[in-house]
Amino acid sequence: MYGWDGGGGAGARVLMALVMMLFWGGLVTVVIVLLRRGRGQDGPGPHGLTGAPRDEAERILNERFARGETDETELAARRAALRRKL
Repeated sequence: MYGWDGGGGAGARVLMALVMMLFWGGLVTVVIVLLRRGRGQDGPGPHGLTGAPRDEAERILNERFARGETDETELAARRAALRRKL
């Protein structure tokens, strides 16, 4: 009589293990592809930015202010102009 084993032997167990690995590997691949597609084509930029022009421009303004190339008044004026444009 055939019980829970089914009489398949070791070959059936190996085949079942391979099929399970293919299933889970395929599922993980689909999830990764969907997550990457949700981020956009380029993905995050070098500083974790999504590549939005305003974010990049504000980052540059902040760096120039930190280096002392601009003063607080000029920083505020340029930020305001940037936000009006974009």
